[in-house]
Amino acid sequence: MLTLHHLNYSRSIRVIWLLEELGIEYDLVKYERDENFRAPAELKAIHPLGKAPVLVDDALTLAESAPILSYIDERYGDRRFSPPVDSDAAAVHDEWLQYVESSASLPIMMTSLGKRMGGLPDGLAKFTGPEVTKTLDYIGAGVGDGPYLMGEQLMLADIQMCYILAIAESAGLLKEHPDVAAYLDRLRARPAFIAATEIGGPLMPARR
Repeated sequence: MLTLHHLNYSRSIRVIWLLEELGIEYDLVKYERDENFRAPAELKAIHPLGKAPVLVDDALTLAESAPILSYIDERYGDRRFSPPVDSDAAAVHDEWLQYVESSASLPIMMTSLGKRMGGLPDGLAKFTGPEVTKTLDYIGAGVGDGPYLMGEQLMLADIQMCYILAIAESAGLLKEHPDVAAYLDRLRARPAFIAATEIGGPLMPARR
């Protein structure tokens, strides 16, 4: 049976969501963040990075959300949430899947951290401001008529996207991007997403 190591308020909610969409049995091992909002040391015993998610399937131990999602969908989901192999759609989907934690994540995360720490230095702010706008404009255009990135069907890239958009929302970055905010609301309305947050906790801490 699959075992998922899950940290509260983390990217690993994505994996719970996919497992709930597929109706797969799994064991869930939960970890709580420490007083500094860091992952506990126990996670390093599971994977050297000491982060979540970590998926264990017999002899395989796998970290990082995108390869975990792809592995589960390929091995256990009959590619239900992936386009047909070797299609143009598969290449476009892979671009979206990798984009989330590469180009999209950096400016959003930097801006979010800056807001928590009283603001970014002017040089960084001049970089992140236009990059955040470009990122959210790109995602909004990608959703288009939607309801999802690849059209009518939810895909792994949508599941991957939810966490970074929740961070953007918590930092107030979606106020001028109602199309992206509406897309995030559609993702969170999925019954399997609701189940995932009931099991693993919310994406973000409650606002103070």
